[in-house]
Amino acid sequence: MSGVMEKPIKIEDLLQRNVYDVDEEPHIAIPMDDQTGIPKELTLLCPCGCYTSVGEKLLYSYEGCLECGLCRVVSNNPRMKWTYPKSGRGVHYRFT
Repeated sequence: MSGVMEKPIKIEDLLQRNVYDVDEEPHIAIPMDDQTGIPKELTLLCPCGCYTSVGEKLLYSYEGCLECGLCRVVSNNPRMKWTYPKSGRGVHYRFT
């Protein structure tokens, strides 16, 4: 051990290292006309903050999605569509 303490890295800094190859076609689809059963708690649970509550509507931005699938599991609603992006698209994790 050299006695030098390494400064912990913030999660925001780690997420900024990722590269996103965003597809023009969204891999998340939430109906805007009837969002009954779509939990508003997604605004708090999504690790990258893709969901925003505006009034009674739940808005989403798929471009920064980490593809963890949490929203699919939490919602469990057939009106909310979640698939992985097309092959080669989406998030590319960078760990270094």
